[in-house]
Amino acid sequence: MADNCEKCKFRARYDKKPGSLLGRFWRWHINFCPGWKGYFSGLNEEKKAELRAKYNFTKY
Repeated sequence: MADNCEKCKFRARYDKKPGSLLGRFWRWHINFCPGWKGYFSGLNEEKKAELRAKYNFTKY
């Protein structure tokens, strides 16, 4: 599952152009995606902090 989240085309779109429709959809989607939750929960605290800052993500 981690590969899917790391290589997600929508995530790449967000990284490239956060204001795009697909980028905004991906950002909204991670708030309830079970795959993202599993991926994020399996990361070390340093990587979690990095992703929280990068994506303004505070849910998990």
